[in-house]
Amino acid sequence: MLSLSFFWSRSVLMNRSFLWLLFWCNVLGTVYGYIWYGNQLAYTLEHHPAGLLVFVPDSPTASLFFTLSLLFLLYPPSKRWLQRVGHVIQGLAVVTSVKYGVWAVSMIVAGWSFGGDVAWQDFMLIASHLAMAIEALLYVRFFGFGAISLILAAGWTLLNDTMDYSFEIYPWLPSVLYDYVGGVRIFTFTLTILSFLAGWAALKQAKRI
Repeated sequence: MLSLSFFWSRSVLMNRSFLWLLFWCNVLGTVYGYIWYGNQLAYTLEHHPAGLLVFVPDSPTASLFFTLSLLFLLYPPSKRWLQRVGHVIQGLAVVTSVKYGVWAVSMIVAGWSFGGDVAWQDFMLIASHLAMAIEALLYVRFFGFGAISLILAAGWTLLNDTMDYSFEIYPWLPSVLYDYVGGVRIFTFTLTILSFLAGWAALKQAKRI
């Protein structure tokens, strides 16, 4: 009888067929995410400098980082500089996937708790964003990044938070939460720090295995 731990063992997670399956699932999720942000991207381009567009689609960009990280597992680079690029991308994948995975679920549930409508898409978004956070933490032990890449990832994510709430380009919220944007901002910055710490803890644990 198989134990549950088998399903997140190296033999499963690093199986090339499984990696390709996960890769294409994340590709589709990333594309869908950018489509989901289409209206906000158009609104941002109309009302803000084009340079701010990179800070708008948070979850799809996190998913993109993880998708690229899977490619580095499938095709490990031999050149040192490319390895370092891969490590930074993997660090970004962990911090941003955990952060935005948890953030999105929290905002949906908070919207419900304040009397917002419950839509079927909410359950799809909850499942997909939880998967983002879980898969990132599961793969930390297979990524080659170290503390510096993780710190750079946290720095980028904090910059993204700062741009979001300085220029009001944060992800559109459930309508019932707009009176509480100050609290959302505090939660967002706090969650970035916690995501960095979660990645750090997972990295330390991976080195013991």
